[in-house]
Amino acid sequence: MSQRTAVRQLRHDVGERPMIAIWEVTRACALVCRHCRADAQTRAHPRQLSTEAGKALLDDIAGYGAPYPIVVLTGGDPFERPDLPELVRHGTSLGLHVALSPSVTPRLTPDVLGELREAGAKAVSLSLDGANAATHDTFRGVPGVYDETLTAARWVREAGFRLQVNTTVTRATVLELPEVLQTVLDLEASLWSVFFLVPTGRGSALQALDARETEDVLHWMHDVSDLVAVKATEAPHYRRIAIERARGIRPVLGDLHAELTAATAGVRAGRAGQERRPRPPIDVNSGRGFAFIDHLGDVYPSGFLPMRCGNVTEQSFREIYATSPVLRSLREPAGFHGACGTCEFAEVCGGSRSHAYAVTGDVLASDPSCLRVVEAVG
Repeated sequence: MSQRTAVRQLRHDVGERPMIAIWEVTRACALVCRHCRADAQTRAHPRQLSTEAGKALLDDIAGYGAPYPIVVLTGGDPFERPDLPELVRHGTSLGLHVALSPSVTPRLTPDVLGELREAGAKAVSLSLDGANAATHDTFRGVPGVYDETLTAARWVREAGFRLQVNTTVTRATVLELPEVLQTVLDLEASLWSVFFLVPTGRGSALQALDARETEDVLHWMHDVSDLVAVKATEAPHYRRIAIERARGIRPVLGDLHAELTAATAGVRAGRAGQERRPRPPIDVNSGRGFAFIDHLGDVYPSGFLPMRCGNVTEQSFREIYATSPVLRSLREPAGFHGACGTCEFAEVCGGSRSHAYAVTGDVLASDPSCLRVVEAVG
C-alpha cells in the first residue's frame, strides 16, 4: 500500500457536514457496563427526544443531501425505544444510511431484528469486551451476556445485517485481543472496532493503556488488518502508524507487541490463504467529520467528550455542526497545544481530543495516549 492510499480522505468538507452522526436515542439500558461513558438509567428520561423530535432531527440531517452522513442509533440501549422501527423507517425513507448499536438484552430478538432490517437498517454493532464469559460478563455487569452476544451475532447475520464487533481494551484485557480476534473472524464480522478506553464516566475506574502499550497494540492491529477490517476508536494515531508503515518505517516495538504477535500465530495459521487487502483507516476525528447527539438533543464532538455545543430542539443540527466554536476549534490542528499542534501528522491525526480533555481538562492539549507526544515531552 502506498502512502497516498494509506489513509482514506473524505471527499466533502468536514467543516460543513459530518461523515457519521451518532444519536443516543435513549439513556435507558438494562446493563451496567463498567467502562460506559454514560450513567445508564433503568427508564427513559422524560425529556428524551420524542418520536416527532427525532424525525425532525433525521429530516435535518438528511437536509445535507448526498453524500448523506451515516446515522448510528445508539444508547443506552436503542431497543428500549418502542418507536425504534418507526424512526429507522423514517430515516431510511429520506435516504439516510442507518445503523444500530444495541445492548444484548432480552429485547434483542430475531423478530425485532427482522422488523428493523425490513425498516431499512443496514448494520448492527455488538460489543465483545473479552475472550470469555468471565471477562465480558464482568465488564457488562450481567452474567450470561457473553454467550447471549455470540447468539445475537448469529441472529444479526441471519437477518441480513452487516455485523460490527466493538471491543474496549484495557490493561486488564489487552492480552485477550488475539482470542477476541479469532471470535470476530468466526462470527464473520465486517468490521472490528477496538475502543481505546477514555477515562471518563464509569470508565475512569479502569486502567487505560499507556502510550507505549497503545503504540504496540496499534501496530499489532495494523499487522492483523489483512484478516479483518479494523478500526481504532479514540486512537487516531493509528492513521499515523498506517502512513509510517506505508513509508516502510517500523520502529522497535515493545514486549506487548511481541506477546500479541506470538498469541496470534495460531489464528493466522488457521486463516492461511484467506488474507485480504487491508482497509485503510479514514480521516475522521471528534468534531471533524463526527458528531454525537445525546438523548436530550445536546450535541457534542463525540460521546466521550463532554463539551456541549448546542441543542437540536433550539437550533438546527446542521447549524450547530458548522458554527459551534468548540467544533470549529477541533478542525484546526494548528491551534492544538504542544506536540499535537506541531506534529507532521497533525492534519491527518490530531490526537484523541477525548483523551486530551479527560486527562488535562484542555480539549486542545496534546494527546497523552500518543507515544510521540510522550517522547516529545521527554
